[in-house]
Amino acid sequence: MTPSAYEPTHPTELAVDAESLPPSATETATFGMGCFWGPDARFGATPGVVRTRVGYAGGTDPEPSYYSLGDHTEVVQVEYDPDVVSYEALLDVFWANHTPFSAPLKRQYRGVVLAHNDRQQEAAEQTREELESRTGKSVETAIETLDRFYLAEDYHQKYELRSTPVVADELEDRYGGAFVDSTVAARLNGFVAGHGEDDERETLFAELDLSPAALSEVRRRL
Repeated sequence: MTPSAYEPTHPTELAVDAESLPPSATETATFGMGCFWGPDARFGATPGVVRTRVGYAGGTDPEPSYYSLGDHTEVVQVEYDPDVVSYEALLDVFWANHTPFSAPLKRQYRGVVLAHNDRQQEAAEQTREELESRTGKSVETAIETLDRFYLAEDYHQKYELRSTPVVADELEDRYGGAFVDSTVAARLNGFVAGHGEDDERETLFAELDLSPAALSEVRRRL
């Protein structure tokens, strides 16, 4: 860890993350909504979301990568606390933030719900029917069962935050490989992209031990 040039006043981000729910206590949702950078940020700022990651799913090609995607789709995977945010609420975010009424030009960017279980499948189908009924339009978004999720390359994870290098560098130095699954990184990634409420941002900032330079850079992006 790089020595700090300031006196810490709060527990480190690692300590804040240690209070987050473990994966065993969360549920997981997976959505394709076009380029995965934007959805990663949007869901990351959503209260009740614990962790986010981006990757590839929905295809058959083994071991996809960004430059060899085959028939897979860019997706965001969301771990969430069901006591705080419901799967149906995440579906509301999903339907409102992609284009459901037209087929994509590329399978890579298609809209798709990749259900983890029968309950998610039924909820997705019900909300799709409600959207069609409300709008009178045919929804092109697919609803499928998740087979396997392939984690995308590091440089795609928390892309908006990585576009704020002073902050991302400081956090990656502290977290190492745990950066991708950090709740703090997910929140900040959403905040610097313009999502979240002012009170939510200030509450988190008050808990963190970011350097003055990093915190100033986050605020500059808001």
